[in-house]
Amino acid sequence: MPVLLVHGLASNLHLWDGVAERLAAHGHAVAAVDLRGHGRSDKPDGGYDFATVTDDLATVVERLGFDCPVVAGQSWGANLALELGWRRPDLVRVAACVDGGWIELSRRFPDWDECARALAPPALAGRRAAEVEAEIRRRHPDWPESGIQGTLACFARLPDGTIRPWLARDHHLAILRGLWEHRPSTRYPEVKVPVLLVPAGDGAEPHDHGEAPGPIARPDEVEAAARALPRCRVHWVPGDHDLHAQHPGVVADLLHQAADDQLFRS
Repeated sequence: MPVLLVHGLASNLHLWDGVAERLAAHGHAVAAVDLRGHGRSDKPDGGYDFATVTDDLATVVERLGFDCPVVAGQSWGANLALELGWRRPDLVRVAACVDGGWIELSRRFPDWDECARALAPPALAGRRAAEVEAEIRRRHPDWPESGIQGTLACFARLPDGTIRPWLARDHHLAILRGLWEHRPSTRYPEVKVPVLLVPAGDGAEPHDHGEAPGPIARPDEVEAAARALPRCRVHWVPGDHDLHAQHPGVVADLLHQAADDQLFRS
């Protein structure tokens, strides 16, 4: 069964490299995508609203010729995977949501300006590439090399040895606004495709994320999503927000199992 891998906000397709390698070893056709504004994809001035990016994702599935793939997203990408499953169930076999899919920033930030102030991207342009790499390695000592290199691929390395995020600040904020406006809970009862939720943590306590300060994977939110989604499985994985980078083998095996899950085939 084919699998399409979708990154999170300010990320890139290479965070999925370890997962993709293991899925390919399982015999799956695998593709990952740099969404608009990210990585090596085009960076148009507009089109960063949630509906347009979801349409982009549908176009990717169609252009790849994948027949109802597992669409796996992480964080913002998980919300996109769920949205695509809701809007285009003809294109999605399973929506797999890795530490996302239930994210509703408006619950934490009723005011958009407050959200923008709290979650605006850090000023990384101009920092030395070597310093950024050292910091990533220090913060994630247990990550495999594929996760480290995938994180470094979020930045363009300039001739003077400095870095610049591939995602421009104004595009970042436009995507964040779309995520703030997204209400996945209004979709849950109408999602016809099966959903796999893979939150980071142990299911007992909320945890902090690198993409946004404070808890996102709250057990009550995950449980509410699982109750409301017609066909859903939940598998908690202890680890960081970027589970796919930290534990690529675990995430790949969960996606492989979802492709063969009899609940998801009924």
